Amino acid sequence: MPTVEQALSCVRVCQMLSNLYQQIYLFRYDSNYKTIFILARNDNNEELQIVIFANGIWRFIDDETQL
Repeated sequence: MPTVEQALSCVRVCQMLSNLYQQIYLFRYDSNYKTIFILARNDNNEELQIVIFANGIWRFIDDETQL
């Protein structure tokens, strides 16, 4: 189950994405790692990957980033 901090960060990130990007394609909570993963894409097929940690801190992920 996501933490309160994670849930609040998730709402802020999803609002940001809806203002900038057309669709959120994937939203997943990983119970093993206690993280939320969000994949968003705009009409130009540009993609954003975001991970939200249990403490509410979030960051962008690119292809070279290791978690």
